[in-house]
Amino acid sequence: MPKISKVTQREHSNQHVTESVADLLAHEDPIDHKASALNVPGDQCRGKHLENVELEDRPAWNNKLQYILAQIGYSVGLGNVWRFPYLCQKNGGGAYMVPYLILLILIGIPLFFLELAVGQRIRRGSIGVWNYICPRLGGIGYASCVVCFFVGLYYNVIIGWSIFYFFQSFQYPLPWNECPGLKNGSVNMVEPECEKSSATTYFWYREALDISNSISEGGSLNWKITLCLFCAWSVVGITMIKGIQSSGKVMYFSSLFPYVVLICFLVRGLLLRGSVDGILHMLTPQVEKMLDPQVWREAATQVFFALGLGFGGVIAFSSYNKQDNNCQFDAALVSFINFFTSVLATLVVFAVLGFKANVMNEKCVVQNAEKILGYLNSHILSYDLIPPHINFSHLTTVDYSEMYDIIKTVKENHFQELHLDACLLENELNKAVQGTGLAFIAFTEAMTHFPASPFWSVMFFFMLINLGLGSMIGTMSGIITPIIDTFKVQKEILTVSCCILAFLLGLIFVQRSGNYFVTMFDDYSATLPLTIVVILENIAVAWVYGTKKFMQELTEMLGFRPYKYYFYTWKYVSPIFMAILLSASVIQLAISPPGYSAWIKNLAEEQYLLYPPWALSLLICLIILAILPVPVIFILAHFQLIPDGSNRLSVSYKKGLGMKDISNLEDNDETRFILSKVPSETPSPMPSHRSYLGAENASPLDYSGTSNVQYGSGYVMTTPPESEL
Repeated sequence: MPKISKVTQREHSNQHVTESVADLLAHEDPIDHKASALNVPGDQCRGKHLENVELEDRPAWNNKLQYILAQIGYSVGLGNVWRFPYLCQKNGGGAYMVPYLILLILIGIPLFFLELAVGQRIRRGSIGVWNYICPRLGGIGYASCVVCFFVGLYYNVIIGWSIFYFFQSFQYPLPWNECPGLKNGSVNMVEPECEKSSATTYFWYREALDISNSISEGGSLNWKITLCLFCAWSVVGITMIKGIQSSGKVMYFSSLFPYVVLICFLVRGLLLRGSVDGILHMLTPQVEKMLDPQVWREAATQVFFALGLGFGGVIAFSSYNKQDNNCQFDAALVSFINFFTSVLATLVVFAVLGFKANVMNEKCVVQNAEKILGYLNSHILSYDLIPPHINFSHLTTVDYSEMYDIIKTVKENHFQELHLDACLLENELNKAVQGTGLAFIAFTEAMTHFPASPFWSVMFFFMLINLGLGSMIGTMSGIITPIIDTFKVQKEILTVSCCILAFLLGLIFVQRSGNYFVTMFDDYSATLPLTIVVILENIAVAWVYGTKKFMQELTEMLGFRPYKYYFYTWKYVSPIFMAILLSASVIQLAISPPGYSAWIKNLAEEQYLLYPPWALSLLICLIILAILPVPVIFILAHFQLIPDGSNRLSVSYKKGLGMKDISNLEDNDETRFILSKVPSETPSPMPSHRSYLGAENASPLDYSGTSNVQYGSGYVMTTPPESEL
């Protein structure tokens, strides 16, 4: 009877197996790996099986709820509060939600499921996953890391802004409650820039950012925001090393607290005067907008950002799952919770915008009524033009609109010289408050009308910090986890180095023109590269590795066959939609010169400016740097200039004093041999209800298919994954 090997002993024992094949073979005598190397036949990518060689004792989530909350915390972030409502306002309210929901179902959920599945199956970060699937496409993982780094650079600046507002909230009244006054001799007057805009707008642009008039006017560093940025990176670094998920109670609070705050804001917002106008504006679809390709392009891009597709964070989190975890259900659950959160935040924003639009419209009426009174007193206009029922001391928007139409009709030839505004509520509602302005202008405006406003301000910005940190943990995991898995560097040193480098590079965002660089990075450094990364991920699985083979492996892993819907979306629908999206993005970039909205101090309003040549060069460099790893790794792998461990498995087996030669083993025999069984004695590792796939279609992870043998499947959850994150 042959001698029982280590692996066989472990199979017959009650102990969980946590060592990798490399660990088991580490006790053997040194051998010539070249002589015993097992070459996997076939092309480098197509038809190759995914040999899970380094099956280290990988940590796992403490429970399923903690994992779901972590994914929600990663996908639900600041973008749900300011990016989605801004795009909804910009692109026709309800008309934007229709293409977003369609693209979420056709692209978002299938690709989110794909990333969850490959991470859970291969149990690696993004670099390791795509190296295993196809070494020539290994650059996808590196490109994901670069995109994550670019996003992390400016995303943490927004957390820094939230920290600044958080500490400013501990005073009553709130510092953005009223416009500051100026004293001109014996006369007290309101700051002109604030009077032309609003107190919250003035505080944001002048007190918080001290913003310049253009991106070319750099100016000095804003020391207050610089200090807040340092605090933000310090918190992120400590969190990455220690891990916020180490305490289940912290995870439950950090994921659920934002919903409590948003619901409270929604209830209070609906009680504000004019909030219904904002809600109706949101729910009234502008159907013509749905025919605009730009709306669909921005909806698809937001789907990528909202779910974190292409960043690597989803893959990193799912790599700590048990292999029998139902990731198909997880994909749909997290996606729709994310969509629900975006809609909830949008309702809050539009309720606040409705109130703000009414306030600004009434302010417009008052200012223009004063102009008309001046024209009447100077006899430029006749009192006969004013209807008798109009009272200037109690002028309503309806009365002003009637008076405005009469003057415009009578003074048609000289009306432009009067410089009167129409003061239409619809115009105020259509004014898009870009990006971060929604959180730092619209919400702060609403909070000034709340009872105990400092308390609500503290809660709101604490929520923003919480949301931002949850997304930053996933973003940084998209960098840290793949590098640790691939290069085996020390986690603490890598984390500290990344945070220090990111802080130093992030100083570009805290100068007076820093907000314009945030806009540039947000619009261009990730959008186009992210689309390319997600397309290549889809192609790598569906066309290079093979959709049918991947579906068979998911059947083995999950214990049931995923819906055929995913087969067709992975293979046909998603690649076609994303190819159209990529083409539209490139065409849009070519025909429309990139620009940004600049705050002009003298006018106290935003103006759209084009990027100067040097900024365009920087923009192009960002896009090239993000996608450069893909062609570089492809060329190096094609000419075998970098080592490829995914096609070659070097193993040896010492039996007594002799070495068993494994160089002639078949593909299926290889797995059985590693498990110390001869082919004739080894039953199929799959449960009896699953059909055997044969030599050509064998699952690449057959030897991890059973949960009793803990090779990459169902690790005992003794430590949370933060130790790896």
